[in-house]
Amino acid sequence: MDFFTLTEKRQSVRSYLDREIEADKVSDLLQVVNRAPSAGNLQAFEVVVARSSAARRSLATAAGQQEFVAQAPLALVFCAHPARSSQKYQARGEQLYSIQDATIACTYAMLAATALGLASVWVGAFDAKQVRTALHLPAGWLPIAILPLGYPAESPRQTLRRKLDDLVHEL
Repeated sequence: MDFFTLTEKRQSVRSYLDREIEADKVSDLLQVVNRAPSAGNLQAFEVVVARSSAARRSLATAAGQQEFVAQAPLALVFCAHPARSSQKYQARGEQLYSIQDATIACTYAMLAATALGLASVWVGAFDAKQVRTALHLPAGWLPIAILPLGYPAESPRQTLRRKLDDLVHEL
């Protein structure tokens, strides 16, 4: 599938089949995450793979009881690693670039999931302290996004987008 079709096909899915994701697909997806661009190529982000139902249940709780997080057979948690970025970029790296690195990596994962026939949804509504505790995150890692992954059990309608003349501003 070409890139433009891929971006049209990607939708936020919140219902997943009770089907494990094949190890080679998970590996392929994580390889794509590893190729995501980052400021200074520092890759100032970390990815936690939550496979166990207990970990996913804890994430769902931390995300305000969003049950689809626990229902998905796998969830990735993208964390900024500000200290990695601050080594080169000081405060801007710590406060911005590391967060951008994590968000770009998560976006790559979403697109890779779609290309692999999987579904996902970006979850940003969660209690960061609860996520840190549930996953035993090291000090200095900042959870940015939870990405449940699985085979879709629904096909949401394509959502409407803003018109380009409302979104794009030329000078």
